[in-house]
Amino acid sequence: MTQVCLVGNEDVNLRYELLSRETARNALATYDLREPFVNTVAVDTVSLGAAVALLNDLNWYLVRFADGAFVRDPSISETEWLSRNLAAAIRDDDVAPEETGRFLKVYGIVESAKTSDADNEATSEGASPPDTQATEANSPPELVEPMLLTRTGDTIPEYDLQAVDETLIVRVTESEFGA
Repeated sequence: MTQVCLVGNEDVNLRYELLSRETARNALATYDLREPFVNTVAVDTVSLGAAVALLNDLNWYLVRFADGAFVRDPSISETEWLSRNLAAAIRDDDVAPEETGRFLKVYGIVESAKTSDADNEATSEGASPPDTQATEANSPPELVEPMLLTRTGDTIPEYDLQAVDETLIVRVTESEFGA
Protein backbone atom coordinates (compact mmCIF):
# COMPACT_ATOMS: atom_id res chain seq x y z
CA MET A 1 0.00 0.00 0.00
CA THR A 2 1.15 3.49 -0.83
CA GLN A 3 0.40 6.05 1.85
CA VAL A 4 -0.51 9.70 1.47
CA CYS A 5 -0.15 12.19 4.34
CA LEU A 6 -1.47 15.74 4.10
CA VAL A 7 -0.15 18.28 6.61
CA GLY A 8 -2.46 21.19 7.42
CA ASN A 9 -1.53 24.83 7.72
CA GLU A 10 -1.04 25.93 11.30
CA ASP A 11 -4.12 28.20 11.27
CA VAL A 12 -6.68 25.67 9.91
CA ASN A 13 -8.17 22.32 10.86
CA LEU A 14 -7.27 20.33 7.75
CA ARG A 15 -9.71 17.47 8.30
CA TYR A 16 -12.60 19.89 8.77
CA GLU A 17 -11.63 21.96 5.72
CA LEU A 18 -11.43 18.88 3.49
CA LEU A 19 -14.59 17.19 4.70
CA SER A 20 -16.69 20.36 4.73
CA ARG A 21 -16.31 20.72 0.97
CA GLU A 22 -18.23 18.42 -1.33
CA THR A 23 -15.56 17.85 -3.97
CA ALA A 24 -12.83 17.02 -1.45
CA ARG A 25 -15.23 14.91 0.61
CA ASN A 26 -16.16 12.94 -2.54
CA ALA A 27 -12.49 12.45 -3.46
CA LEU A 28 -11.78 11.07 0.03
CA ALA A 29 -15.01 9.07 0.41
CA THR A 30 -13.50 5.70 -0.49
CA TYR A 31 -10.56 6.05 1.90
CA ASP A 32 -10.17 5.30 5.60
CA LEU A 33 -8.94 8.63 7.02
CA ARG A 34 -6.34 8.62 9.82
CA GLU A 35 -4.52 11.34 11.75
CA PRO A 36 -0.96 10.11 12.36
CA PHE A 37 0.18 13.58 13.43
CA VAL A 38 -1.62 16.63 14.74
CA ASN A 39 -3.58 18.37 11.96
CA THR A 40 -2.84 15.76 9.31
CA VAL A 41 -4.96 13.47 7.18
CA ALA A 42 -3.52 10.18 5.96
CA VAL A 43 -4.91 7.50 3.65
CA ASP A 44 -3.71 4.30 2.01
CA THR A 45 -3.88 4.04 -1.78
CA VAL A 46 -3.20 1.12 -4.10
CA SER A 47 -0.20 2.61 -5.92
CA LEU A 48 2.06 5.59 -6.44
CA GLY A 49 -0.06 6.59 -9.44
CA ALA A 50 -3.25 6.49 -7.35
CA ALA A 51 -1.57 8.59 -4.64
CA VAL A 52 -0.49 11.26 -7.15
CA ALA A 53 -3.96 11.21 -8.75
CA LEU A 54 -5.59 11.77 -5.36
CA LEU A 55 -3.25 14.69 -4.66
CA ASN A 56 -4.11 16.14 -8.06
CA ASP A 57 -7.84 15.79 -7.29
CA LEU A 58 -7.31 17.65 -4.01
CA ASN A 59 -4.97 20.31 -5.43
CA TRP A 60 -7.35 23.29 -4.96
CA TYR A 61 -7.68 22.42 -1.25
CA LEU A 62 -4.01 21.61 -0.74
CA VAL A 63 -2.94 25.00 -2.09
CA ARG A 64 -5.25 26.74 0.40
CA PHE A 65 -5.14 24.55 3.50
CA ALA A 66 -2.01 22.35 3.47
CA ASP A 67 1.64 22.93 4.31
CA GLY A 68 2.71 19.69 2.70
CA ALA A 69 1.68 16.50 0.99
CA PHE A 70 3.82 13.37 1.35
CA VAL A 71 3.71 9.96 -0.28
CA ARG A 72 5.35 6.80 1.05
CA ASP A 73 5.65 3.92 -1.38
CA PRO A 74 7.22 0.73 0.03
CA SER A 75 8.80 -0.09 -3.35
CA ILE A 76 10.89 3.08 -2.99
CA SER A 77 11.41 3.25 0.80
CA GLU A 78 9.75 1.63 3.80
CA THR A 79 10.59 4.54 6.10
CA GLU A 80 11.11 7.69 4.03
CA TRP A 81 8.40 9.77 2.41
CA LEU A 82 8.43 11.56 -0.95
CA SER A 83 7.26 15.10 -1.54
CA ARG A 84 4.28 15.44 -3.86
CA ASN A 85 6.51 16.82 -6.65
CA LEU A 86 9.01 13.99 -6.30
CA ALA A 87 6.26 11.34 -6.26
CA ALA A 88 4.82 12.82 -9.47
CA ALA A 89 8.29 12.89 -11.09
CA ILE A 90 8.85 9.22 -10.23
CA ARG A 91 5.39 8.26 -11.51
CA ASP A 92 6.08 10.12 -14.78
CA ASP A 93 9.50 8.41 -15.12
CA ASP A 94 11.28 11.79 -14.95
CA VAL A 95 13.35 10.58 -11.98
CA ALA A 96 14.48 7.07 -11.11
CA PRO A 97 13.56 6.01 -7.55
CA GLU A 98 17.18 5.14 -6.73
CA GLU A 99 18.19 8.75 -7.51
CA THR A 100 15.88 10.29 -4.91
CA GLY A 101 17.67 10.01 -1.58
CA ARG A 102 20.01 13.01 -1.69
CA PHE A 103 17.80 16.04 -0.94
CA LEU A 104 15.78 15.79 2.26
CA LYS A 105 13.35 17.77 4.35
CA VAL A 106 13.42 16.44 7.90
CA TYR A 107 10.61 17.16 10.35
CA GLY A 108 10.89 16.74 14.09
CA ILE A 109 8.22 14.64 15.79
CA VAL A 110 7.19 15.67 19.30
CA GLU A 111 4.88 13.51 21.39
CA SER A 112 1.82 15.44 22.54
CA ALA A 113 1.61 16.31 26.21
CA LYS A 114 -0.37 13.53 27.87
CA THR A 115 -1.50 15.52 30.87
CA SER A 116 -1.28 19.12 32.00
CA ASP A 117 0.29 20.23 35.29
CA ALA A 118 -3.18 21.01 36.70
CA ASP A 119 -4.38 17.50 35.86
CA ASN A 120 -1.28 16.00 37.48
CA GLU A 121 -1.98 17.97 40.67
CA ALA A 122 -5.65 16.92 40.69
CA THR A 123 -4.72 13.28 40.21
CA SER A 124 -2.09 13.39 42.96
CA GLU A 125 -4.72 14.80 45.34
CA GLY A 126 -7.03 11.87 44.58
CA ALA A 127 -9.35 13.67 42.18
CA SER A 128 -10.11 12.35 38.73
CA PRO A 129 -8.74 14.31 35.81
CA PRO A 130 -11.31 16.13 33.65
CA ASP A 131 -13.16 14.18 30.93
CA THR A 132 -11.50 16.33 28.27
CA GLN A 133 -8.24 14.68 29.20
CA ALA A 134 -9.29 11.44 27.52
CA THR A 135 -9.10 13.04 24.09
CA GLU A 136 -5.79 14.75 24.83
CA ALA A 137 -4.23 11.50 26.10
CA ASN A 138 -4.92 9.95 22.73
CA SER A 139 -3.78 12.91 20.65
CA PRO A 140 -1.23 12.11 17.98
CA PRO A 141 2.33 13.42 17.95
CA GLU A 142 3.09 16.72 16.27
CA LEU A 143 5.31 17.48 13.28
CA VAL A 144 7.55 20.47 14.01
CA GLU A 145 9.90 22.78 12.17
CA PRO A 146 11.37 21.08 9.09
CA MET A 147 15.00 21.48 8.13
CA LEU A 148 16.65 20.82 4.78
CA LEU A 149 19.52 18.33 4.73
CA THR A 150 21.68 16.75 2.06
CA ARG A 151 22.54 13.08 2.35
CA THR A 152 26.12 12.49 1.32
CA GLY A 153 26.54 8.89 2.48
CA ASP A 154 24.49 6.31 4.29
CA THR A 155 23.65 8.65 7.18
CA ILE A 156 22.13 12.09 7.44
CA PRO A 157 23.01 14.90 9.85
CA GLU A 158 21.00 14.98 13.07
CA TYR A 159 17.92 17.14 13.44
CA ASP A 160 19.06 19.97 15.70
CA LEU A 161 16.40 22.71 15.59
CA GLN A 162 14.84 21.58 18.88
CA ALA A 163 14.55 18.54 21.11
CA VAL A 164 12.39 15.92 19.38
CA ASP A 165 11.35 12.33 20.03
CA GLU A 166 11.80 11.17 16.42
CA THR A 167 12.14 12.52 12.91
CA LEU A 168 10.19 12.12 9.69
CA ILE A 169 12.27 12.15 6.51
CA VAL A 170 10.79 13.46 3.26
CA ARG A 171 12.76 13.15 0.05
CA VAL A 172 12.36 16.27 -2.09
CA THR A 173 13.31 17.37 -5.60
CA GLU A 174 16.42 19.43 -6.16
CA SER A 175 14.26 22.47 -7.03
CA GLU A 176 12.24 22.08 -3.78
CA PHE A 177 15.50 21.82 -1.87
CA GLY A 178 16.88 25.02 -3.38
CA ALA A 179 13.65 27.02 -3.06
